[in-house]
Amino acid sequence: MAITQRRVATNGIELNIAECGEGPLVLLLHGFPESWYSWRHQLEPLAAAGYRAVAPDMRGYGKSDKPQAIDAYNQVEVMADITGLVPALGYDTAVVIGHDWGAPTAWGCALNRPDVFHAVGALSVPFSPRSPVQPMPAMREIFKGQFFYQLYFFEPGVAEAEFEADIRTALKQFLVMGAGETDLLSLPPKGPDADLLTGLPNPDVLPPWLSAEDLDFYAAEFSRSGMRGPLNYYRNHDLTWELTAGAPTTIEQPAMFVAGERDGVIMMAAEALKNMPTYVKDLRINKLIPGIGHWTQQEAPEAVNAEILAFLAGLG
Repeated sequence: MAITQRRVATNGIELNIAECGEGPLVLLLHGFPESWYSWRHQLEPLAAAGYRAVAPDMRGYGKSDKPQAIDAYNQVEVMADITGLVPALGYDTAVVIGHDWGAPTAWGCALNRPDVFHAVGALSVPFSPRSPVQPMPAMREIFKGQFFYQLYFFEPGVAEAEFEADIRTALKQFLVMGAGETDLLSLPPKGPDADLLTGLPNPDVLPPWLSAEDLDFYAAEFSRSGMRGPLNYYRNHDLTWELTAGAPTTIEQPAMFVAGERDGVIMMAAEALKNMPTYVKDLRINKLIPGIGHWTQQEAPEAVNAEILAFLAGLG
């Protein structure tokens, strides 16, 4: 089945979507620094199993609209984009599955709109209810005196300049760093004033899950779109926190979670992973895949596809 692309109006903007198949709607939400293309191994298998698989370029990415305002990238707006896609595509309900930044968007869609999203899946980022404390001051305290990428991303223009100086090399370094081939604990520690890419691996040979053609695709997308929109997601932790006061704390719908055992996010979110069944009441799949890192559905597509298809089949 062919994967086709088009732009769809939702929540006052237009998102580019890649879609394949006919049947119940499954939305696939990518993270940073990716695009619909990070789901390239899932779209056709889902279509072949009888689903309409749709992977948008999230706002700020690829061929989707890129609002200028930093605060336009808070999660309430992003969730509204995805919620609006469902009727725009001709459906009343959908399954939503997200990876990396797409995961909190997917969790949030399920949490706040159970009438629209009847099941939810996430890769890499486990569910946590809204923090009782403001996120950025807490993050600054936890990582005081050391480099932390999310704090580095917070200042507008700084990370953009580093990435965009050589976008292909920067993406290669960032993607390789997050993958299962890299031992994160072996990377040299950095001070709070360091940059992102210095000291990261820059291999001549790409890992098997990332071809030169894949890297070329990502580099072309970000060369055209720039990094501002994608980085703005990290600049809205506090605004999202303010806007979601009083949000529910438990997800009742059928849910699945899959991540790589070597994912740095899993290392940081060990407590959230342990506590997730307390808050996700119908967690039907909760699995770590050995040997892979953060780019779950790209590093282990067959294993991820098997879990997604098993989860969808169990929904009845």
